[in-house]
Amino acid sequence: MRIAFYCPNKPLDHPNPSGDLVIAKGLRTALTLFGHECAEVTKFRSRWFWQSFQGWMAALAGFLRALRTTRRFSPHVWITYHTYYKSPDVIGLWISRFLRIPYVLVQPMFGTMRRKNSRTRIGYYLNRIALKSARHAFVNNLDDMGAIRRIMPPERITYLPPGIFPGLFQRNEEEGLRVRRSLGITPDTPLLMTAARFRDDVKFRSLEYLFRSLKLLQSRWPDFYVIVAGDGPMENRLREMAEESVPGRAVFLGRVPRDGMTAYYSAADLFVFPGIGESLGMVFLEAQACGLPVVALDTAGVPQVVRQGETGILVPQDDGGAMASAVERLLKDRETRMRLGRNGMRYVARERNLEKNTIELSAVLEAIVREG
Repeated sequence: MRIAFYCPNKPLDHPNPSGDLVIAKGLRTALTLFGHECAEVTKFRSRWFWQSFQGWMAALAGFLRALRTTRRFSPHVWITYHTYYKSPDVIGLWISRFLRIPYVLVQPMFGTMRRKNSRTRIGYYLNRIALKSARHAFVNNLDDMGAIRRIMPPERITYLPPGIFPGLFQRNEEEGLRVRRSLGITPDTPLLMTAARFRDDVKFRSLEYLFRSLKLLQSRWPDFYVIVAGDGPMENRLREMAEESVPGRAVFLGRVPRDGMTAYYSAADLFVFPGIGESLGMVFLEAQACGLPVVALDTAGVPQVVRQGETGILVPQDDGGAMASAVERLLKDRETRMRLGRNGMRYVARERNLEKNTIELSAVLEAIVREG
């Protein structure tokens, strides 16, 4: 089966890493593993395009280029990944109609409140048209399911659990010890890990919350280090905050390629990241696949990828004290820490395994193509 693939929010080769990009790349890889030919037919980024005349012209040019590419590729089905009010799909639904191929959405989002704001109203209606036009929608976030059901009948919606390829994230103790040696951290020194893009949004708010918690932790448990993977425009401010909160205890790794993260996960004892505003958080799954217990906030989409009391500890959002206490508890209790780590590896392998979870997606797509 030939699949036309489109990501209106971020093309697959976008330089800035994000969870959405990880999911999109994983999805295409999984479909390829099932024997399908999956081609990204356009790289037009529709984010806020309607706010300028140049944006509309770029959308038209993107449509025409995509139409030519899609005609040559001759797909059996079109998949648009992640259309929403900021980046609505204004290419896939029209090309699929023109070429008479089924139009399918993966991880669409919909919120009626966006029609009330003049800045988001046009994006809201463009996204609504895409949702109304879709033959089927695969939703990977349970928090989005209710909104999608308000605009699409339930028989055209399938829950697709978020997942990763566990084989890419397997704990390697030898690599972990190598990382510790390179950082000058002894094997018996408690080591925490966090990872995020240093953006001035919920990511930075999470990191700010984390260092507030670690400051409280250090007053009771001074002998630990935290490694921080990531980069971004807020890096200088974050370094200042880390030095103020846990002086000399935070090691900034810079941007680490995704295929290099396993060594750092393997070096750490815990993965700590609040997850404020996280729709899901793929790093939580990567960490658990590497046997790391997670400490995070019981908020947003985090409980969909971390099992409370089974693979990690999720705490209420407060002044940071609850998170500090949870980290201290796991640092003191090695047996519980190891049990949560083992559970995390099993959980990802069995329930958040992208290859397994794509079986239903592939089957539904094949059925849609057969129906014509």
